[in-house]
Amino acid sequence: MKVAHYLNQFFAGFGAEEQASMGAVRVEGAVGPGRGLGLPVAVTYSCGDDYFGEAEDAALAQLLGWIAKDRPDVLVCGPAFGSGRYGYACGSLAREAARRGVPAVTAMEPDNPGVVAAEGWAYVVPTTPTVIGMRQALAGMAAIARLLGIGGEPGSPEEAGYLPRSIRRNVRVDRLGADRAVDLLLAKIAGDTLTEIAPPIAAVEPPPPVPNMTSALIALVTESGCVPRGNPDHLTSRRSSRWLRYTLDGVATLDSRGYETVHGGFDTTFANGEPNRIVPLDALRASERNGNYGALHPFLYTTSGVDTSVANAVRFGQEIGAELLDAGVTAVVLTGT
Repeated sequence: MKVAHYLNQFFAGFGAEEQASMGAVRVEGAVGPGRGLGLPVAVTYSCGDDYFGEAEDAALAQLLGWIAKDRPDVLVCGPAFGSGRYGYACGSLAREAARRGVPAVTAMEPDNPGVVAAEGWAYVVPTTPTVIGMRQALAGMAAIARLLGIGGEPGSPEEAGYLPRSIRRNVRVDRLGADRAVDLLLAKIAGDTLTEIAPPIAAVEPPPPVPNMTSALIALVTESGCVPRGNPDHLTSRRSSRWLRYTLDGVATLDSRGYETVHGGFDTTFANGEPNRIVPLDALRASERNGNYGALHPFLYTTSGVDTSVANAVRFGQEIGAELLDAGVTAVVLTGT
């Protein structure tokens, strides 16, 4: 059995944050946690967490090219624990390898965005948030990798110790689909919305109304990918793994000479011709001057929403929300596409 292993720059021994932008590298044999897998690791791949997030297409192309040449029987990624950037890279690489016929297993905290990035293609072993659970994580990955490497298939998530992959399988049931559909329709008419497939996304309770708009501090947040012209911080056009903050201090309007939209999910022609269409700063400034609300928060928060994982979107909301709460923001104007 031939095993390939993916690690980020830290666990591969290249350095910490100062090496987060390093490109992809290939190393013969096992390094770092790979030595604790108890598997015949023939080759280790690595790249910086920031590099993968900012140049995902290039990183995947290089790593998948090596995988195609090395032809491993199984790919092991991580474990990433609670690290979002690392987990996203593990989940994305494992997904793409599995799509190309190389079975893959990774490990991370269940809330890690890499779980969603894997899209059910790879087996994901749940871990502790920190490396305190390294030994258990390596053992869990190794057990599944041994089976995958010889063409086997692990048992159920409960039996084999991996997270459910949300894979739909055809099964025979006692009642016809037409009968079940009528039951669902009647339930909906009665006000009880049912489904045979449990939705994976929890409902979010709406916040209460703003009590006093005349003293409200309003913030602008967008998932339209609106950035200063030239995209100086290299926001990706899709599958975003981060959000950005730009000052609005002294900015009265978003004109096409200074701003553009890099979102990859819609025709940006009109938004780039008039950025206020997608981020209405001009209207908010006019409303501010008219005294319709207290003041505008001096920063714009932006990301690209298209193909962004639910886990990443949740993280963005939590991180941006915490910052806005600290700044005393009362309400948010959130624009989307």
